[in-house]
Amino acid sequence: MELKFGKILGLAALLGGFGAGVPGSVAAQDYPYRDITAAVVWGAGGGTDTINRMIMAEMEKHLPVSINVTNQTGGVAGSNGMVYVMNQPDDGYTLVGLSESNVTAAVQGGWDKKFDYWYPFIVGGSPDLISVPANSPYSTIQELVDAAKAAPGTIPAAASGAGSIHHLNLLAIQNGSGAEFKFVPYKGSAPGQEAAIAGEVQLVVTSLAEQAALIEGGQLKPLAMLTEDSAEIAGMTVPSAFGIYDGLDKYLPLKQAIGFAVHNSASDEIKAALGAAFEKAISGDAVATWAAANNYDVGGQYGEEASKIFTTLEANFAYTLKDLGATTVDPASLGIEKP
Repeated sequence: MELKFGKILGLAALLGGFGAGVPGSVAAQDYPYRDITAAVVWGAGGGTDTINRMIMAEMEKHLPVSINVTNQTGGVAGSNGMVYVMNQPDDGYTLVGLSESNVTAAVQGGWDKKFDYWYPFIVGGSPDLISVPANSPYSTIQELVDAAKAAPGTIPAAASGAGSIHHLNLLAIQNGSGAEFKFVPYKGSAPGQEAAIAGEVQLVVTSLAEQAALIEGGQLKPLAMLTEDSAEIAGMTVPSAFGIYDGLDKYLPLKQAIGFAVHNSASDEIKAALGAAFEKAISGDAVATWAAANNYDVGGQYGEEASKIFTTLEANFAYTLKDLGATTVDPASLGIEKP
């Protein structure tokens, strides 16, 4: 009996030592030791999906595992995807691919969390601009604004849904210039751009990435960038509206913030590992080349810096929607402070 017991103890010690010395031991492995999934809340082929597939492919090069990108769409402002990831363990193995548009999910009743539930990483975004149909009589932003001032509320302007970043940019140019347009909401940027080309509206506000092919094809005529910088496209310089209206910096810029996030409750080890891979990926030539080819600005913010950007966007979006009567939840009840 003593011999058998001794054998058991010896075997246990041997197995214990074997497990501790094997790199494959789960207990001894650092994050990440298995593949990661990034669940994008918007559809395949869209801007958020495309950016996530690009950045995850680059981050994989600096991690010992693969990152699989899937799509979890639907709900209110991408809430289905966010709820799906929220319900996964906060172990860093399920990320959520998202954009600035997701900050309105809570005030529209999609879920009951502030955006600070997430620890975000911003890959970048594309700047917004105002364009008109190619045959428009307006050749400058000043001409368009003067016409809107002369006949307030009569010039139809397309932007995706109420409270979207494109709508907020339209409101900003109105507030900064004193013009008043007739806002016509569309279910996405593409329908709004098509409406402008068809002559249903006289101007459209969407991103440069979305408009680029139409501008290059001669279907849209760009008038002004809604950022501090001008842009070069189709052999022309699109001026910044900031150089035309002095008070515009009070309302702009409002920029896209597209990227991904992990649970904010994830461990410091997980955040550090993702942050290190993200920093290496975002600073690489592949990201810079992709961004330049697709008319995107590279962000690179994550953690506290990115959270501050999303907090500002959340407040602006939420209270704009409230003023428009488009919220089902009072932003204040969620702890969102008025900007």
